[in-house]
Amino acid sequence: MPRVAREKSRSGVYHVMLRGANRQEIFHDDEDCLRFLSIVEKYKMKAEVNIYAWCLMGNHVHLLVKEGNETLSATMKRVGVSFVSYYNEKYQTTGHLFQDRFRSICIDSFLSLLNVVRYIHQNPVKAGMVDRVGDWRWSSCLGYYGKQPFPKKLYDTDYILKLFSDDSSLAKARFIEFN
Repeated sequence: MPRVAREKSRSGVYHVMLRGANRQEIFHDDEDCLRFLSIVEKYKMKAEVNIYAWCLMGNHVHLLVKEGNETLSATMKRVGVSFVSYYNEKYQTTGHLFQDRFRSICIDSFLSLLNVVRYIHQNPVKAGMVDRVGDWRWSSCLGYYGKQPFPKKLYDTDYILKLFSDDSSLAKARFIEFN
């Protein structure tokens, strides 16, 4: 029986989730996280997608993505295949790393967009890994807070921050309060 086709977002924005097969760890160390982010950055640039938020957890990933010059499926396939190739070589494994295909939820309103950004950033807090969203190193939250430990071109904060205010300082303060 064929798979059900992915629902198409009117806005082109999706909350994407990748989970390790059998909920296995997919990020064992900083090198794994950095490699995944560099792969995302590479295909973000090639596919001209916008990434509004991201969070790497031990066994799964959240991305808030706006499609670019190719389908979301094509972009995510490139990301997945590249990371699995790296992972299998590094850990001397073969086969699937991710559980099924990636999951995606259409984001078609500003309220949903903002709520998903907050949800993604709060994921490590809800999992008990940190006490505050700004304490988790492996998310775009730090970029929104002006701490940018990762290249600015990895994620697109301006669009979201402008939803809070045209004044960048006020937007950041409002975002921090919201988040």
